[in-house]
Amino acid sequence: MTSDLAGFAALVPLDHGLSVVVTRRPDLTPQTSVVNAGVLAHPTTGVESVAFVSVARAHRLANLRRDATIAVVIRAGWQWVSVEGRASLIGPDDPESGVDDERMRVLYREIFGAAGGTHDDWDEYDRVMRAERRVAVFVAPSKVVS
Repeated sequence: MTSDLAGFAALVPLDHGLSVVVTRRPDLTPQTSVVNAGVLAHPTTGVESVAFVSVARAHRLANLRRDATIAVVIRAGWQWVSVEGRASLIGPDDPESGVDDERMRVLYREIFGAAGGTHDDWDEYDRVMRAERRVAVFVAPSKVVS
């Protein structure tokens, strides 16, 4: 993990990786949402990134498909880290060369784990990810502030 994202990663276990995501609407006003995020290498570029999984119908995804500009802020108590960068999307509607169905299944699990998640029934988890056409979001950091 790069030292830039070490501070972000250190805060993940303190509050389930709860993070605020900021994207831009078409009129450039901010759209905010809350996700569980962690730090993970992008599966094809290897760049250490902030990663989270999103439901397919989320406004943030429509925003990111138009404009990949994103900020993710994690906090626990008075500690916080903000990561600004460009998002890349990987999922059923956002294919990535080198990421087949099996790699996608594992990737959902890796992101969930990086965000501090655990699951009692991985087969059910996999089924839900496929059925809901979930999307993996990777934020390559261009600026990290804490």
